[in-house]
Amino acid sequence: MAQPQPVPLTVAGSLAQAGGIGASENSQAASQAASKITSKATAKDAGALAKGASFRGAYFHVPFCRHKCHYCDFYSFVDTESRELAYVERLEEELQDALEFLTVPIETVFVGGGTPTMLGADLLGRMLSSIRRTLPIASNAEWSVEANPETVNEAVADALAQSGVRRVSLGAQSFNPKLLKALERDHDPASVERAVGLLRRAGIPQVNLDLIFAIPGSTIADWEADLLRALSIGPDHLSAYGLVYEPNTPLTVKLRKGAVTRLPEDEEAEQYEFVVEKLAKSGYERYEISNWSLPGMACRHNILYWENADWWAFGPSAAAHGNGVRWRNIPRLATWLENRPSAPVEEIECLGADANAGESFMLGLRLMKGMPLERVEMLLSCGENAPRRRRSIETFTKDGLLEQADGHLRLSARGFMIADTVLSALI
Repeated sequence: MAQPQPVPLTVAGSLAQAGGIGASENSQAASQAASKITSKATAKDAGALAKGASFRGAYFHVPFCRHKCHYCDFYSFVDTESRELAYVERLEEELQDALEFLTVPIETVFVGGGTPTMLGADLLGRMLSSIRRTLPIASNAEWSVEANPETVNEAVADALAQSGVRRVSLGAQSFNPKLLKALERDHDPASVERAVGLLRRAGIPQVNLDLIFAIPGSTIADWEADLLRALSIGPDHLSAYGLVYEPNTPLTVKLRKGAVTRLPEDEEAEQYEFVVEKLAKSGYERYEISNWSLPGMACRHNILYWENADWWAFGPSAAAHGNGVRWRNIPRLATWLENRPSAPVEEIECLGADANAGESFMLGLRLMKGMPLERVEMLLSCGENAPRRRRSIETFTKDGLLEQADGHLRLSARGFMIADTVLSALI
């Protein structure tokens, strides 16, 4: 799964993204408690504002793709100028520039995109080696890399394994050619099994598969077949997202023109309920609304996002967070390449106490375990919307959508089905 802008977040019946899940009066009120800097700024400026941050994660955005899928709104493109080497060289400068802010061991490294494996074995190996050599990486750090199955060959798999990558996330999305075509997804379904085999033989211990449900024209039988095919491959981790119609993507343009039809909400909910039930019976633990893993194999980098922890971001369009300060590197490769060594930033947002509390609830309650009660009480003492949030929590608890267990506040099974309703009320 990709990095959030802040993170892809989808739930059955509520196809919303992290930055958009609060598209309500509540979120607008909370955002007013944040200040924004949009003038010419750099990541170094943002890091200076994030005083006291402990950057335990590092995210790297590689924008190159072999084909732009019609549902994707992440910054990615088919590069016709062969700038992969220039990208890696520029990134090595950015690594050095960020060192003064990376004062604690980095526990998670996530390379996303785009398609990082488009760099090829040599440049990908060089990039990963430069990261390990330059940054203060913890000895037990989790290293994850995203890949399109068509771009995984023996050389790439070996380069990943030799660089210490322990987790590769493959974008399968569907095994049905008709549904892949609906997404304008460019890969042969058979390439997924082939890629997993290459990664296993190279020594990669953990493989994740990304799947999408509620694709236009899909049926519950289609979704069952996709999930069973994925399980037959034996992934250690599965991510299942309801299709999001992001603004200005080709898929959304088709939706507006009537060229595609959104799946009815009850059918989408049926597909979501199936994946929840099937993966539980298959030995997978759901640790977040859209993520499951075998015991002990949850993605630590993803959890860092949900817990609203601190991570540094490298590369064009990469988003970062540190101690209530959020920023996003400029989403233009040419501009990022030209402005060095510190990455040019599109916007810096300094969250106030109220906005930070709302964001913490929005993210933290996506986890199955929920949020520690002491943290909940601390957040309910912050900001002008604290009384409203407390009333909402009391109401949702009374209605059986929230519950307390093991010293945590969490969504109930019913609450997960309408998570957007609960979360948007707490922003």
